Amino acid sequence: QVQLVESGGGLVQPGGSLRLSCAASRGSFSIDGQEWYRQAPGKQRELVARISYDGRTYYEDSVKGRFTISRDNAKNTVHLQMNSLKPEDTAVYYCHIGVYWGQGTQVTVSS
Repeated sequence: QVQLVESGGGLVQPGGSLRLSCAASRGSFSIDGQEWYRQAPGKQRELVARISYDGRTYYEDSVKGRFTISRDNAKNTVHLQMNSLKPEDTAVYYCHIGVYWGQGTQVTVSS
């Protein structure tokens, strides 16, 4: 069993930044891809960003140029740097690795 623990969510004003982190309790982190999803109220969970085992990245169109996914293999941690945040980015953000999900961290963008 692998536990994923997310941190870094919170309340931020439009245009602000947050950095989410997801720490995995164990696993062959470096050979798995890691993903961040989000789910806004009343909407389906959607893929926001992915980093593959070889470092290639994918971003959902609405976050391109604003969000950056990265990872630290030595620390089994994946990050999501979110800049120029917009109210429509408000959601619960989830880390996903293999078959495991984190508990989610709330991001609220509001003035």
